[in-house]
Amino acid sequence: MAITDQATALVQAGVPVIRLAAGEPDFGTPVPIAEAGIDAIRQGYTRYTPNAGTLELREAICHKFQEENGLSYTPDQILVSNGAKQCILQAVLAVCSPGDEVIIPAPYWVSYPEMARLADATPVIVPTHIDNDFLLRPEALAAQLSEKSRLLILCSPSNPTGSVYPKELLQQIADVVKRFPRLLVLSDEIYEHIIYPPAKHTSFAALPGMWERTLTVNGFSKAFAMTGWRLGYLGGPKHFVSACGKIQSQSTSGASSISQKVGLAALALGFAGGEEVATMVKAFRERRDYLVLSFGELDGVKISEPQGAFYLFMDFSSYYGSEVEGFGVIKDSESLCRYLLDRAQVAVVPGGAFGDDNCIRISYAAALPTLQEAAEKIKKAVELLRPSVAV
Repeated sequence: MAITDQATALVQAGVPVIRLAAGEPDFGTPVPIAEAGIDAIRQGYTRYTPNAGTLELREAICHKFQEENGLSYTPDQILVSNGAKQCILQAVLAVCSPGDEVIIPAPYWVSYPEMARLADATPVIVPTHIDNDFLLRPEALAAQLSEKSRLLILCSPSNPTGSVYPKELLQQIADVVKRFPRLLVLSDEIYEHIIYPPAKHTSFAALPGMWERTLTVNGFSKAFAMTGWRLGYLGGPKHFVSACGKIQSQSTSGASSISQKVGLAALALGFAGGEEVATMVKAFRERRDYLVLSFGELDGVKISEPQGAFYLFMDFSSYYGSEVEGFGVIKDSESLCRYLLDRAQVAVVPGGAFGDDNCIRISYAAALPTLQEAAEKIKKAVELLRPSVAV
């Protein structure tokens, strides 16, 4: 937030800052989806819906889970919420008690640890490494588990790294989970459709013996460019979903009636969002390929090529310790981001916010010409530095 505030101040002062911090697609909501929202308003579909979501939307989500993920749910095992974020928070609050531990691989989405604390649970951070594409290793997970372990949060494709868990690795993680009867898994699959072949998405709940142990969260924000519509959903065993629904009924109640009609239209686009989503994913892949190639020319920078989502999470730690005249010492990810904002006029996010201070996160949810300009500015600014250690 400090970097965002600084970037905003520069923009207000007339400095043309390129913002690559946003966690949302730069595309507009596809026309057929938006038209469904307009139609819903014109038809007067503006009243409260059932707390868990309309039956027609929950049935459509069940169909989506079956067709795309091999998961069998009934409508009473689905909860529709005001975004996937609400689903995750309610799941954490519903299953965790004081003294419980929530296992979170790092780098992580910034809200996971805070959600655990809101539930009076203890976040247990398990570091992953860029050399392993930031994927949680089964042995590292096993070393952190105990009778206090209540919830493991997995995000694939990942924010902030873009990593995608292969099915074989998820099966190894499931084998570890089976050894701890109290341990549940929250599988955050919000970036499911933004994935680059040959990578493939596997729902954790589809693994043998994991349906009963898994809460699957997904939504419409990322793949369908619907961030502002605020619509997500949770699937899982009925008693867990019911508990999440009770929390929702006493906080926000059901999601927007108009957004739910829009969600139906999104699911009607076809398998994995059809051509509308495929077009966006193709553009994201072109942008990823350009940035990986461009930043690969910098000495001392480590890159794990993202297999999904629209983030590049790069290790710039070899430049820590560099001193810049008129700026000071680059000592961590925050000071590096401040330097890039000051000298390159590009806003990116410090990796420390995601649990890995060696890295910075760049969102490539921006037009290719904008990314090309930003990459050149960043490279020129970094070339003024000298790696402090050999890599």
